[in-house]
Formats: sequence, structure tokens, C-alpha cells
Amino acid sequence: MLNLHLPTDPRWVNIAEMNLEEILVDHAYCEQKAASSCISLIVNFHEFDELVEMLAPVVAEEWSHFERVLDQIKKRGYKFGKPRKDEYVIKLVEFVRKGGSRSDQLVEHLLMNALIEARSCERFKLLSKNISDEELKKFYYELMVSEAGHYVNFIELARRYKDQEKVNERWKQWLAYEADVIGNLELRGDRIH
Repeated sequence: MLNLHLPTDPRWVNIAEMNLEEILVDHAYCEQKAASSCISLIVNFHEFDELVEMLAPVVAEEWSHFERVLDQIKKRGYKFGKPRKDEYVIKLVEFVRKGGSRSDQLVEHLLMNALIEARSCERFKLLSKNISDEELKKFYYELMVSEAGHYVNFIELARRYKDQEKVNERWKQWLAYEADVIGNLELRGDRIH
């Protein structure tokens, strides 16, 4: 369903499990950024009614995920650290086409967000199946399902605001680019992406 061209290196989940505090802190910031990104889309593209309707509840859901991750951090006696650069997202932002119509600009941002949700979903699935902490297994399974829904929301919105064939063609380009990004990033177990 996610159509990612390059799966996560299987070693990532083992390294992540050895760095749970760092993973949870990074994950909290990912959820905060996801909520902020949806707010930005709503504010910057307010004239797209379906976008506002569909993303307003996603903002609330992403923020609740942020709070839930904070609870997991606190429950384990970890400290909520400072945010870190997300090299993955920085690279994706570089691929966003500039210019064009308002709907062209919106579609670019929707596809980028869909890709981030897809990769998060894939990583949460790995965590839910492979870490030893039973509570976190369940937690990451629930979030995996949620991220899959957000991925679908972004793709569906993109197809509502631009010709489906053009969206599908651009999505293929995004997927190929993302595979190259993932393939060239350092394998780190202290980051979700």
C-alpha cells in the first residue's frame, strides 16, 4: 500500500531499540512537526475547503500523538530533550517544486507530507513487530494504523486538486527521489527518519 521503493535497512530497528530514549524524543518532535505542518497547510491554503475539513481533525490527532509520546518518555524516566535536525525532511523539502498555480503548490506539499507519513508508518510497523517492549509494540501498532490513514488523506487530497494522472506521475517521481534520499542517509537508530 505504501509503495516505498526502498525499505528501511533491517538493522535500523535493532539500533533503535538500543536507543529508545532518543527514538522517543525524536518521535515526539516528529508528531509536533506533523501537527504544525497540517496547521501551516490549513493557514496557507485556507481557500481549499476540503483540505481544511480533512486536516483539522488530523491536527488534533497528531497533537494527541505528541502527548502520548511524551507520556511514554515520562513513564520510562527519560528526559524530553531538544529538537534535532531532520535531514530526511530537509532533503524532501529540496524536492518541492516552486511556482505554478495554487493547486500545484498545494499538491507538492500534500505529496511531501504523504511520503513522510508513509515512511513513518513503515518504521512504526518495524517497531511494532520487532522490539521487545510489549507496551511499545502495541503503541507503535496503533500509531502505524493512524499514519497509514494520514498518508491516504494526503494522497486523496492531492488527487482532488489536480488531475489524477499528473498526481500519479509526480508521486512516482517523489517515491524515486525518496528512495535515493533514504539510500544515502546515514543509518541512525536515534531518529524516526
